[in-house]
Amino acid sequence: MVELVKWEREKVKDIKDLKVYIKALKFSNMIWDICSKWDKFAKFTIGIQLVKAADSISANIAEGYGRYHFKENIHFCYIARGSMEESFDWLRKSNTRNLINEKQKNEIDDFVKTFPKELNGYIKYIKKSMKNSTNSTSLINSTNSTGSTGSTNSTNSTGSTSSTNN
Repeated sequence: MVELVKWEREKVKDIKDLKVYIKALKFSNMIWDICSKWDKFAKFTIGIQLVKAADSISANIAEGYGRYHFKENIHFCYIARGSMEESFDWLRKSNTRNLINEKQKNEIDDFVKTFPKELNGYIKYIKKSMKNSTNSTSLINSTNSTGSTGSTNSTNSTGSTSSTNN
């Protein structure tokens, strides 16, 4: 079972507190350490591609987070998911070509087994936040309680929501 992630417990105020980002960053550093020890041929054929794909996972999570818009954040998370799958492909090739030892394989397997669920959970969280937001395009505006975004939502006594534009 995937452990409770920080974004489900409290608001994350900095990318360095976002569990899915931290895990992707640690993974890319682990891949760097592994590939940097390979011979020249392996580094220049598989190694560079694997490192770029692994680095792209955390980089795209960070870029999406920094955009402050739900839809853009989701878009970059999807790119991160594609980079994750590309990394897994290069890892399968590395394993088949005996470039990864058993200890490294076990460390990588932990990430491969848990990270896809965590990234998908983060994407679901962003989608849910977008639906619950009064302004579904902006993370910043969704926390603005003054109504200065140009529209406000209110709930009447029957429980239905009405919208007004300022």
